[in-house]
Amino acid sequence: MINQAHAELKDDPMSDAGAPALLLTANATKRVAHLMRQEEKPVMFRIAVSGGGCSGFQYGFSFDDAKNDDDQLFEQDGVKVVVDTTSLAYLAGAQIDFVEDLVGASFAIKNPNAASSCSCGNSFSVA
Repeated sequence: MINQAHAELKDDPMSDAGAPALLLTANATKRVAHLMRQEEKPVMFRIAVSGGGCSGFQYGFSFDDAKNDDDQLFEQDGVKVVVDTTSLAYLAGAQIDFVEDLVGASFAIKNPNAASSCSCGNSFSVA
């Protein structure tokens, strides 16, 4: 079983009955915190969904030093995460993990909104 650390979303209109709109596992939070410490200035972890990829939509991860007007901000264990409201609609209820195996290391998303995804897990389609 994955040890889930729930991120508390601030002012989130998408979460039902107090359920977090987005979950980060302890492994994901730890990895993001490690990467953020390597940046020259304070940054936030941006998670986005955009059109593209082999299944129609693709996930994007980056660091950002600014919060846009349409971003939702949440913080977990000192890690600030920003997601634009359009992407959050596609990510509602998703769990983000960081996995390491013989093939490599990457962020893995379990997205209940995805009807299908490609074999690499970086893109998905919705019904």
